[in-house]
Amino acid sequence: MDIEECYEDPSQHFLSCDDSEYTLQGPAGGDDVTGLSTEPSHYQLLSELGRGFNNLSRVNMARHIPTGQLVAVKRTNLDECTEDELLQLMNEVLLSRLFRHSNLLTSRLVFSCCCQLWVLSPLMTYGSADALLRTYFPDGMRESLIAYLLYGALKALEYLHQMGYVHRGVKASHILLSGEGRVYLSGLHSVYSMMRDGKRLRAVFDMPHHSPTLLPWLSPELLRQDLHGYGLKSDIYSLGIVACELVSGRVPFQDMPPTQMLLQKLRGSHCCLLDVAPFPLGELGGLKVSRSGVDSGIGESVATGSLTHSTTAPPADRPQSPAPKNHSATLHNLVQLCLQQQPERRPSASELLSHAFFKQVKRHNRDSFLSLMYPAAPLTSPEEPPVSSPPGPSCHAPLSSADTTEAAWDFSD
Repeated sequence: MDIEECYEDPSQHFLSCDDSEYTLQGPAGGDDVTGLSTEPSHYQLLSELGRGFNNLSRVNMARHIPTGQLVAVKRTNLDECTEDELLQLMNEVLLSRLFRHSNLLTSRLVFSCCCQLWVLSPLMTYGSADALLRTYFPDGMRESLIAYLLYGALKALEYLHQMGYVHRGVKASHILLSGEGRVYLSGLHSVYSMMRDGKRLRAVFDMPHHSPTLLPWLSPELLRQDLHGYGLKSDIYSLGIVACELVSGRVPFQDMPPTQMLLQKLRGSHCCLLDVAPFPLGELGGLKVSRSGVDSGIGESVATGSLTHSTTAPPADRPQSPAPKNHSATLHNLVQLCLQQQPERRPSASELLSHAFFKQVKRHNRDSFLSLMYPAAPLTSPEEPPVSSPPGPSCHAPLSSADTTEAAWDFSD
C-alpha cells in the first residue's frame, strides 16, 4: 500500500501573495540544498553536531565537495530501527515533501547509502535556541531576541495549523537559526494530521511517542488523554513554555518527577514570569512582579517555574546576573495568554502574531540580526581533517560511537 495515500495535500488552498498569505517555498538563499547531488561520496563529513531519534541518528556538518557548500547530514542506521521508528522516519520524509514554508525546516534531499538513511538539511550555523541558552545566555535572552525567535516559530505554526496539522513538539531545541538570520521550526517527526476525509477534526486523541524529556512542554489536555482530546491550541501552550524557557534559561516543571509534573499541570498550576533578584528569596523580603514595560536588553534573569517552585533559589553553579531585570507587560501578557488552562481561551497562532509583544520585531531585519545575537558566534568549517571519510562499500558498519564534545546543535526528541 502506498503510504502517501494517507496524506492529504491541502496546499492548493494557500496561494502565495503578501505577508498575510502563505508562500509555498523552501529555504531561501544559502539555506537551499535542493540542488545538491545525492551521491554520498560527494560529501565530506566534518565535526559532529549532535545526535537524535533515540540516539539512532548522528548529525554531522558536511561539505559538498563539488560546490564547497556546508550542510547538515543526519545519518540513521535503518537496521537498528524498530517498525515504529521506521514509520516515524517515513512520516517526517513524507511531510517534508508536502510542506513549503520559509520558517519550517524540511528535509528536501533524502537518499539511502546501504543501510543508512541520509537526510540533508541547511546548516543552521547558530544552532538551536536551546544550545544558545546553554552556551551564551544562561540567564535568558533579551526581549527583542525572544520576540524575533518566537515570531519566526509562530509563522511556521500558523502555516502548519492552516494546513491542518498539529506540531506536538514545540520547544527551544526545535527552534533553529541560520547564519542569514532566518528562524526555522524543526521536529516534523512529531507532526500529526487533523484532517480526515477532507474535513478537519476539532480534536484528536493520538498520544505521541515522545521521550519523557518532552513532558514539560506538553499541554495539560494532551497529557490528560480523556474523551475531550486535544487540538491546535496545544501548540500554543508549548510556545508559552518556550517563552519562559527563553526568558530565564530554565525549563518550567523540568526539575519535577514526571508524576508530580503531570499532577501540577492537571490541577491548573501554571508558569509565570517573576522578576526577582538572583539571590535567595529570603534576602528579598518578598517577590515583586514588574509591570513596568521596561526591556533592559542585557539578558534578563528571572525565576520561571510552576507555582509550587516559585520560591526555589537558583542553582549556585549557574552564572547569575548582577541585579534584577524587569520584563515588559506585553511579555507577561503573552505568557499568560499561551498558558491558560482551558485551550479554547488561548489565542490561535494567527491571533498571537498580532500581539503587541511582536511589534518590536519590525525594528529588526535580518541585517540587524547579528547585533541581537551578540555574543553568540556562528559555526564555521573546522580547519582540522574531517572526522570521517565517505562511506565504503560495506553497509553494516555501525556509526561511530566515539564521545564528542558538547553538541552545538540539539537534536533531541
